[in-house]
Amino acid sequence: MQALEYFLTPWLDIQLLFLVAAGTFAGVYVGAIPGLSVTMAVSILIGFTFTWDVYPALCLMVGIFMGGVYGGSRTAILLNIPGAPSAIATAMDGYPLAQQGKAGEAIGLSTVMSFVGGLIGVFVLAVAAPTVSDFALTFQPRDFMLLAILGILLVGSLSGESLVKGIFCGAMGLLIGTVGMDPLTAEERFTFGFTQLWGGISFIAVMIGMFGVAEALMQLHHIEKTAVKQTIRRIVPEWASVRRYLPLTLQSSSIGVIIGALPGTGGDIAALMAYDHAKRTTRNPKVPFGKGAREGLVAPEAANNAAVGGAFIPMLTLGIPGDAVTAIMIGALYIHGLNPGPMLMIDQPQMFWFITGALVLANIFMLIFGLTGIRLFTKIVEMPRTVLIPLILLLSIVGAYAVNNSITDVYWMLAFGILGYFMKSYGYQLGPVILGVILSRLLDENWRRAIISEQGSLSALFKGILTSPLSLVLLAMVVMIFVSQTPLWARLKKRLGSKREGSSTPT
Repeated sequence: MQALEYFLTPWLDIQLLFLVAAGTFAGVYVGAIPGLSVTMAVSILIGFTFTWDVYPALCLMVGIFMGGVYGGSRTAILLNIPGAPSAIATAMDGYPLAQQGKAGEAIGLSTVMSFVGGLIGVFVLAVAAPTVSDFALTFQPRDFMLLAILGILLVGSLSGESLVKGIFCGAMGLLIGTVGMDPLTAEERFTFGFTQLWGGISFIAVMIGMFGVAEALMQLHHIEKTAVKQTIRRIVPEWASVRRYLPLTLQSSSIGVIIGALPGTGGDIAALMAYDHAKRTTRNPKVPFGKGAREGLVAPEAANNAAVGGAFIPMLTLGIPGDAVTAIMIGALYIHGLNPGPMLMIDQPQMFWFITGALVLANIFMLIFGLTGIRLFTKIVEMPRTVLIPLILLLSIVGAYAVNNSITDVYWMLAFGILGYFMKSYGYQLGPVILGVILSRLLDENWRRAIISEQGSLSALFKGILTSPLSLVLLAMVVMIFVSQTPLWARLKKRLGSKREGSSTPT
């Protein structure tokens, strides 16, 4: 009964209810603005709320976290500019839907599936937090390395029609991600003597440039073309549509919870993995992926919102942050005299149930705010291109500058925007570049940690992989996905399909 009482505390207290609602509303619109990340918003809040009581401060932070993760999908769908890294996969099919005049349908479907994914993440947090956190602790550096390799193999799903071009783009992303000071030895890498490169190239600047500026430059080819008129007959998706995508939503949410619970990963990796899972498991989609497939919209949105609940699991049970936002929230809890980890669950279990209740409430407000204002938002897509292109460029410049308050990031953003324009012009997909940048650090650090843990012996590392059940499963998944992307497998699959069709033809 006490657990239920603390779970309902943010629901029954008017002040806390208002703070969750205000935080979620602010998070939706902060997340929609490229460059204004949820991490930034929560870190700024610490300076304003450290004199508050712990409950109001947590309500505001939880609301911004939940709303911000969802909010990135708005500009991803409408402008092809992901407001947050976790919305990169959403843009791949959400933006084509907007170009077909179905922005309202895309936002409505993504909102409902984000709500379902968020609820599943919080449910797992409430029911199975200790079990999931114990599983997350079994991951060794070699397992994170294999997970990064598994993620890199997603280039096959993001490459469009040419796998070779996708591999090239993924390798480019890995190269961009290694620029700067070595995280383990502090040696300079690819800096060429420029001190401005010591901190590396901002991932946000690369993302905004390649998606925002490149899209604006591509629109210049159609500047006199009439804007696409959006038909908004129904915002809330029909029950038949929800039921159709529910199995994929459950599968993607499971991916989101697991990836979110792994320290150092987060919703962006979860969303990309869920997108790849949808592409591999969806048989005969009505619309091809990358052209407006609803499955390509549902999977990443369910996964990145489920990852929110997953990120709280190691934070609350072990004191280990699941992502950058929960790392900041751990600092906030310390400021308020709390000690996240096993002792928090023993000494103050009410805090666990309070945060769980606030997450559910924030998820409900996210659904409400996500389904309102859509008609106004879709007017953005209907703007004349002479207005829309400067707006995209302005948002891109503000977003790139806001990350580090650095004009250098703006220059990088413009440079990668021009590069992205030429790549798109010659049929290169930009998703694999961003994927490479995201995974470069995870792969780099854990590869060397794995080698160091085995005293520099490759044979010992490989033996450790073969003798660990978890590592062996990850290795098998890597091999299976790699084989499935080879031309030999494609020919074999085609041959088997033609044989089945021949055997089923009546004589």
